[in-house]
Amino acid sequence: MSAFSASPVVIDGKGHLLGRLAAIVAKQLLAGQKIVVVRCEEINISGSYMRNKLRYANFLHKRHIVNPKKLGPFHHRAPSRILYRTIRGMLPHRTNRGATALERLKLYEGCPPPYDLKKKMVVPQALRVLRLKPGRKYCTVKRLSHDFGWGYRGVVDRLEEKRKIKTQAYHERKSATVKLRQKATQDQGASYEKLTALGY
Repeated sequence: MSAFSASPVVIDGKGHLLGRLAAIVAKQLLAGQKIVVVRCEEINISGSYMRNKLRYANFLHKRHIVNPKKLGPFHHRAPSRILYRTIRGMLPHRTNRGATALERLKLYEGCPPPYDLKKKMVVPQALRVLRLKPGRKYCTVKRLSHDFGWGYRGVVDRLEEKRKIKTQAYHERKSATVKLRQKATQDQGASYEKLTALGY
């Protein structure tokens, strides 16, 4: 992700490690890049599920003594908010520069329109299959969030199934169109040569 893009970069969060992805995204946000992360629920966390569950349970006990409802800390359960908080911790978010960087970030569970039809990227430096030693334990943010009170796992799963069916149909239509165009070009090759000779 070294090249700067004027349009937002869409990252597919599936299979990425939480901390590594957050660090790379935070660096790009500070450089002025707009970033959208979809499928936040499929992000992985290294370490066994029970270990991460105990860590999150311990985090839930941390509260403000005066008015925790108003003053925080706020313990978000949604996967996108967990990633948001992780990225925020890597930015100087109380300064103008850090706050502006956070405004360039958008996070979603699932893959909502219009991002379902856009090209999505992965970050090789943060992929679990490349960075985590084979055999090491890991868990998904989706399972952790669901067990701590996130109530939309079923809804997101259903919408993702529908999206995958639609995407498959779109891909098949597009492939058929490309094949027809190639066949037409091959069939009319002789006439193209005649037209080129005549100056068209």
